[in-house]
Amino acid sequence: MNTSFATKEQSPSKLDEIGYDSGAKLMAGGSLALHDHVASRLERSLGKPLPQVEVRFKNLSLSARVIVQDDTRSKSELPTLFNVTKTGLLKMFSKKSMVDKQILRPVSGVLKPSTMTLVLGQPGSGKSSLMKLLSGRFPASKNVNVEGEVTYNGIPQETIRKRLPQFVSYVPQHDKHLPTLSVKETLEFAHACSGAELSKTDEQQLVLGSDEENKAAVAAARALRKHYPDVTVRQLGLENCQNTVVGDAMLRGVSGGERKRVTTGEMAFGNNYVMLMDEISTGLDSAATLDIVSTLRSLAKKLRRTVVISLLQPSPEVFALFDDVILLNDGYVMYHGPRDQALDYFESLGSS
Repeated sequence: MNTSFATKEQSPSKLDEIGYDSGAKLMAGGSLALHDHVASRLERSLGKPLPQVEVRFKNLSLSARVIVQDDTRSKSELPTLFNVTKTGLLKMFSKKSMVDKQILRPVSGVLKPSTMTLVLGQPGSGKSSLMKLLSGRFPASKNVNVEGEVTYNGIPQETIRKRLPQFVSYVPQHDKHLPTLSVKETLEFAHACSGAELSKTDEQQLVLGSDEENKAAVAAARALRKHYPDVTVRQLGLENCQNTVVGDAMLRGVSGGERKRVTTGEMAFGNNYVMLMDEISTGLDSAATLDIVSTLRSLAKKLRRTVVISLLQPSPEVFALFDDVILLNDGYVMYHGPRDQALDYFESLGSS
């Protein structure tokens, strides 16, 4: 498994050495140099900072009506044929009731552009539900009740719900792929579906710099769009398995950690100003997680993305890469603020 990725970043002084002929030449200086190279040219041509999106959620809560059935089985019973049959019959006639299960209590917060936010919490704390609600991917149901408000640059979620996938990406906790496609084919297909070429609309906005600056911006944007699948393969350390089928439970393919990286890469395509990623470290060692989060931090800082990642047990090195932290417990937000102030906050409450 290749876990070297792009850890040896070159300084921004190496920007002019980046070539446009291939993904390898674009990544010659590493992710930080590439993102700085592209962002600086685009902003000079746009005459302003790159587009960015601030996400706000206020009094956001989630509850579901679930069926509760009386447990008629004695925990001391052995799983004999008689006991299993008896338990099955008792369940058929046992009393059932509907209760409200509170998944998220009223929570509020702000996710700012150019920042990395870490969402922490035990399993069942509401991390995945919060990420799905913020991305507009939570499945609607008559038994599910969602209250509160989510806005993107002040625009309510309901107003632009159908357009959310165009600028808000969501990496799910569980991987779903076409198992017979190779890693490279999967990423190329995702790229093609998200707009593989620089659109006329985007190109027409790159006109506010000098003629030389405008041409440089268009050239950089076109090169990145053209070679983005190869760039993504290199950023995520998938070079050695790019021609291997992704696979699934029935077809042998890449490892679980590599499959998770493919899922992360798929969601990187398109104009995703907000990136919500749920448990992307599953199957990865601490070094691999550190490299991927470092790449995402470069993306957030240079291209002004709003990046939110939920992790279960990040290493201190990974934790230090984030700007803000959201700590969830049983649906409550226990802390939401700067990473470097979290320890002082809990110490002020008497924790040690």
